[in-house]
Amino acid sequence: MSNLPLQGCRVLVVEDEFLLADELRGELEQAGAEVVGPIGHLAGAMALASAQSGIDAAVLDLNLGGDEVFPLADLLTARGVPLIFSTGYDPVSLPVRFADVQACVKPVSLSQVIAALQGVMDAR
Repeated sequence: MSNLPLQGCRVLVVEDEFLLADELRGELEQAGAEVVGPIGHLAGAMALASAQSGIDAAVLDLNLGGDEVFPLADLLTARGVPLIFSTGYDPVSLPVRFADVQACVKPVSLSQVIAALQGVMDAR
């Protein structure tokens, strides 16, 4: 087993809390991932995701300064990009179309995020 579980994976990080985004970026890079972003607002995240090809997975905060991340999640899902949500909200509040998407509840364990990303990438 590799000691870099996300080696070679391009992971989009969408998170509006700067410190959490920066910590997540660092942890993902230490796990071998190439991080796309992080970005903290929906319009920029949509533009970045639309312009980037080869995104292997995504970690999406549900609420970006009052904007719900669901349009971005729809775009990524349509492209076949596996994703996980990071949220301070109860995951039961997710729309039915995202019932199968894992939600990591804040305060999130970075090891939990990495394990969740490995899981969604292995499942595709």
